[in-house]
Amino acid sequence: MKKLYGQRAYIQSAGVHNDIEIDGFAIAVSSEMGVELSRHRSRSFDEMIEWGDDLSGFDLIVALSPASQRAALELTRYAHIDVEYWPIMDPTGLGESRETKLQAYRQTRDQILKRLQERFGPPTA
Repeated sequence: MKKLYGQRAYIQSAGVHNDIEIDGFAIAVSSEMGVELSRHRSRSFDEMIEWGDDLSGFDLIVALSPASQRAALELTRYAHIDVEYWPIMDPTGLGESRETKLQAYRQTRDQILKRLQERFGPPTA
């Protein structure tokens, strides 16, 4: 999102669980488009709250899995935050060879890019 839209909005990556390490295939396909993920650390919704992020300061939560949608809806029961669910393919576990795994991750990356542009318009950055 930051690659496409710059500092137009405050963006935070979060999920139901925190993943200590970012998936190497996600790092590889993101680097193909100039996005550096190797130092990225995702955090859970609980960690965001613990670290002082006020969820009421966000306008939108985009959930990419049914579990994250449920968690977001629960967290926003008493806050006016829109929650959108984008059914995006989960590439983990797909493909047998390195190249077929990378292709699955590219498909997922491209699905997310398409949804971003449909939702937020053409890139500005």
